[in-house]
Amino acid sequence: MSDVKYRRILLKLGGEALAGPDGFGIDPTQAEILAAKVKRVYDLGVQVAVVIGAGNLWRGKQGLAHGMERTTADHMGMLATVMNALALQDALERMGIVTRVQTAIEMKAIAEPYIRGRAIRHLEKGRVIILGAGTGNPYFTTDTAGALRAMEIDAEVLIKATKVDGVYDGDPNKDPNAKRYNKLSYIEAVNKRLGVMDSTAITLCMDHDLPIVVLDLWQEGALERAVSGESIGTLIYQ
Repeated sequence: MSDVKYRRILLKLGGEALAGPDGFGIDPTQAEILAAKVKRVYDLGVQVAVVIGAGNLWRGKQGLAHGMERTTADHMGMLATVMNALALQDALERMGIVTRVQTAIEMKAIAEPYIRGRAIRHLEKGRVIILGAGTGNPYFTTDTAGALRAMEIDAEVLIKATKVDGVYDGDPNKDPNAKRYNKLSYIEAVNKRLGVMDSTAITLCMDHDLPIVVLDLWQEGALERAVSGESIGTLIYQ
């Protein structure tokens, strides 16, 4: 797999990738497993940027259900993504990979502010970058942050890593007859309301012709196969 198709990727992870068996919190063992998966792609010579969610620490919908102001709930989620970013950074650096965390909300004591040129320079120097705090604005998901950052750093693909091996027309955990799509157009992904990413994120990728690969993060070798251009998961493209 030395001949990779994508030399620079944006890896979009859910916060649950760091959670323990109960789906909540940060499990150091899970952080190490996740870091090992990133390292295997990194060792192929791929430049890796990561955007991670916060579902393992905070879900804004729960706050909203209790009457919390949306902006407050979203800001709490942004801060939670930074905690996840620091956990992943620690696991990667213990594996010998130089890593930088950049945040959309300034917190200089623990991370760099996000600056596009600096982020690209880190990638060119062989560093993994983890981009925390979403876009820095409420009302935008980390999916949208992933799409935005992918375009800003000139990533060649956005890989949405999940617990499911692609995009289905139903919930495969509930419907044994749910059909998996090998390929979808951006318009199909939006119009069918498949829930793979929010419509803002997909539209951003469509407007800039950035392919999206949705795959099962926990399938052995999935990330390596994706960056090598093999058919895996679901490809969403023009």
